[in-house]
Amino acid sequence: MERNRALEIVAKQLTDKRYKHTLGVTETAIHLAKIYNVDEKKAELAAIFHDYAKFRPLDEMKQIIIEQKFDSNLLEFNPELWHAPVGAYLVEHEAGISDSDILSAIRYHTSGREKMTSLEKVIYVADYIEPGRSFPGVDEARKLAEKDLNEALFFAVKNTILFLMNKNQSVFPDTFRLYNDLVKKER
Repeated sequence: MERNRALEIVAKQLTDKRYKHTLGVTETAIHLAKIYNVDEKKAELAAIFHDYAKFRPLDEMKQIIIEQKFDSNLLEFNPELWHAPVGAYLVEHEAGISDSDILSAIRYHTSGREKMTSLEKVIYVADYIEPGRSFPGVDEARKLAEKDLNEALFFAVKNTILFLMNKNQSVFPDTFRLYNDLVKKER
């Protein structure tokens, strides 16, 4: 699918603010893909569609999670996680994208997972550091992303876990598995 067509499809699903975020993630993902020798076209499409289901009604997302037999643990955690796996499903069935690498990058862009592919890492990190993001540590994450994708991913995951813990919010098991996987590999 060509970029303009993909953006046209996504624009109908997002607010103006989220569309601007998507453009930032897309440019960041393409940049990271060039650095880390990841398929740029796949990175571009995964980034464009990563938030496709972000504004779908919670009831619709819950129904898809149940009907498609997604990890039922999702329903016990913050609904902010739901748009990623539901988005991957909807992108395949509504936008006609069937590439498993792209769908997987969409599916895991919020939670991460153990043994992430390079494309999945690029989308996760691009979503975290895109130019519209402003929070303590984002500049450090951006610098790390220029040097070492795994270090940037580790930084992002660790900060995300600490953020959730400081708010007394639960952390999805896949996110802890990603953290543990990175600690074992990189440290």
